[in-house]
Amino acid sequence: MWDQLDRLKYADEREVVRALLAAQPLTPARRFHVCDEAEELVRAARAQSERKGVVESFLQEFSLGTREGLALMCLAEAVLRIPDADTRDKLIAEKIGSADWASHLGQSDSLFVNASTWGLMLTGRLVDVDTQAKQNLGGFLTQLAGRIGEPVIRRAVAVAVRMMGEQFVLGRTIEDALARANRENILGSFDMLGEGARTATDAERYECIYADAIEAVGRAASNAGPEQGHGISVKLSALCPRYEATQEPRVWSELYPRLKRLMLLGAKHNLNLAIDAEEADRLVLSLNLVERLCTEPELASWRGLGVVVQAYQKRARNVVAALAELAQRHQRRLMIRLVKGAYWDSEIKRAQVAGRPDYPVFTTKPATDLSYLVCARDLIAASPHLYPQFATHNAHTLAAVRLMASEKNVPIEHQRLHGMGEALYQAARTRYGNIMVRTYAPVGGHEDLLPYLVRRLLENGANTSFVHALLDERFAAEEVVRDPIGLVEAHPDRHAKIPTPANLYGSTRRNPLGRDFSMADERAQSAKAVQSLKQEKLIAGPIIGGKLRTPGAAQPVRSPAARDTLVGHVHDASVADLDAAIKAARTSQQAWDQAGGIGRAATLRAMGDALEAQTERLVALLALEAGKTLNDAVAEVREAADFCRYYAHLAEMQFAIPETLTGPTGEVNKLLLQGRGVFACISPWNFPLAIFTGQIAAALAAGNAVLAKPAEQTPLIAAEAVRLYHKAGLPPDLLALLPGPGETVGAGLIAHPGIDGVAFTGGTDTAQRINRALAARPGPIIPFIAETGGLNGMFIDTSALKEQVVDDVIVSAFGSAGQRCSALRVLFVPQDSADDLLATL
Repeated sequence: MWDQLDRLKYADEREVVRALLAAQPLTPARRFHVCDEAEELVRAARAQSERKGVVESFLQEFSLGTREGLALMCLAEAVLRIPDADTRDKLIAEKIGSADWASHLGQSDSLFVNASTWGLMLTGRLVDVDTQAKQNLGGFLTQLAGRIGEPVIRRAVAVAVRMMGEQFVLGRTIEDALARANRENILGSFDMLGEGARTATDAERYECIYADAIEAVGRAASNAGPEQGHGISVKLSALCPRYEATQEPRVWSELYPRLKRLMLLGAKHNLNLAIDAEEADRLVLSLNLVERLCTEPELASWRGLGVVVQAYQKRARNVVAALAELAQRHQRRLMIRLVKGAYWDSEIKRAQVAGRPDYPVFTTKPATDLSYLVCARDLIAASPHLYPQFATHNAHTLAAVRLMASEKNVPIEHQRLHGMGEALYQAARTRYGNIMVRTYAPVGGHEDLLPYLVRRLLENGANTSFVHALLDERFAAEEVVRDPIGLVEAHPDRHAKIPTPANLYGSTRRNPLGRDFSMADERAQSAKAVQSLKQEKLIAGPIIGGKLRTPGAAQPVRSPAARDTLVGHVHDASVADLDAAIKAARTSQQAWDQAGGIGRAATLRAMGDALEAQTERLVALLALEAGKTLNDAVAEVREAADFCRYYAHLAEMQFAIPETLTGPTGEVNKLLLQGRGVFACISPWNFPLAIFTGQIAAALAAGNAVLAKPAEQTPLIAAEAVRLYHKAGLPPDLLALLPGPGETVGAGLIAHPGIDGVAFTGGTDTAQRINRALAARPGPIIPFIAETGGLNGMFIDTSALKEQVVDDVIVSAFGSAGQRCSALRVLFVPQDSADDLLATL
């Protein structure tokens, strides 16, 4: 039932926004009323200065837009993660001395945030921060470190950062969190801190952590029920190291049994267990798991199963509708926490890098706020099948959902982050009576805090965020609560500075379209292309003048991933083929050179388009002949197309009309670039399409003809690329394919007097042999462009997040089966964190 959600993942933002505006969650009169209510909430919250949280004070003064905010984050990292004193001392000293602390002195009404208080905490009341020190706090702290010693500074900073950590974390253990929640009269949804699992041991450990937390909360709840008692938020990525759509069988065999065990435990204690939202690529997979849970007879009477929905996803409204239908169909009640979303920056970046058709999230904040209001109305309308839980720190959103719920007489729950929003919700209690407010409260040790802290600061730390402005008197209340519907109506388009991924490079070239294998349709399309290609009888051989030659006996080409799979056959080039190719190339090169950069660019762009149009077929061929994974193969096709467009742009810029140079009066000097003649391009098997195509594109862009010798292992891909070049309009004589061994065909090319230049990518030893052979030739010096292998190392310091290190090491070392020239060869690990890191690897 979730296939339609897949298809809506990259919907055109303007169309989605138009649909949301047409839905009109609030009439004009109600919009005015909501803005008035929100203004009153802001004023009331500002009047409660004692309710202003430390976190809000911190975000207000030290936003991530300041050097000081970033410096404090680095200080937090130094204390919370780095195990060795020497590294901590160096980082603390660097960050203390590199920022303009004086500009923040006295700017906040929070003692914690004021830089003078940082001085007090750093010195443990040993030194008074006088006026002179306040004028140059960086220098003062540097001098202080010299006088009383860096270890003292380190311990003092540790105390300060732990104080900050306590504002974000409710307790180190679930027992601590429950005790504090009772003392502070907090109704919580406890989030057990920690990153996603990378190993089976991680997943088992996280299941135990969740199970223990559910048992502890269950004992404390005394069967209060999912609405009145504490709850738990569960991250599915913590329960399986391969929680990915492309690994769906593993998700069902490994993750689902763990999830079901936890849900049965939650049902036993009648708690609210919410499945947290994560990246957009995992949405449909998580909803499939929810649907399976709804069919479990042991969970039939439980009303505490919860799902988190992110309003910043363009398909959020469809998710709410699908969950309502699911609950109705299975006669279940689902608790739905509506949030705005915490991964916006990474969703944008991932879509750009991967060449998605659009973004899965809205590019503007008002559009997200509008989406939230429409989803809220739909959620309230779906009661009692869905129980609405609204997580927000935005006064306008809070006022709007209260109005919509009161008009429908539907009970709702509000949610806030621990350490934030206290003043706002106290103002709401005063205005609306005893409203239900649940606090999303992290639980865990300080070593697990930083990733959560970073997410919260990225989510709320921008100086344009509502949290940043809520309690800041410098922002007028009416400005803080501007109607998002009106803002979207005034500017319904996407963000002006965030183009679609295809237009990432502006007017220079189009970003090639990628593939998203988290989507079932795209996986099926790729599988179909692989099966179709297996039925073909592929043949490669010398291609000269656009015609395939088949000299000598054909050699079989087998898949390196499955040696019993015959992909096709290849005929090696002969000496006669080499001579014929050079003759044809030399006769056609001059006309090609005279066509100029603009003329050549048109053909290269057509080749880029042809590659992109044949993505499925080329991906299948790369998978079969080169043993590429599908994602690696897609990246290679995109790189090949990008090479063509990149060099087309350079051809236009560098090979246009001659450039007139300045010189003495009466003297005219002009700079004119032109092709050298015939280039031999020798490419490797690890990137049999991208490097093969890129070498050719560069030589063609500069006005040369090309003889291309592919790696012996991948002649079929090379033949496909050459045919595409010819179909794209390249004169056939300009590009010849000469497959065969390096010892014969490659050596013959290098030694041939008709070759005017060589481009080579491969091993250093081979490059040195080519260099010596070219140097020994009589006549002009032949240009030699060589890209060879390296010994690449990665240096890990003790501040690095283990999970991120493991991800990056795996990708760098084993992407393209470890056969990239940039692949990781040596990993340098600090002694202090080596054991845990290596065990995880």
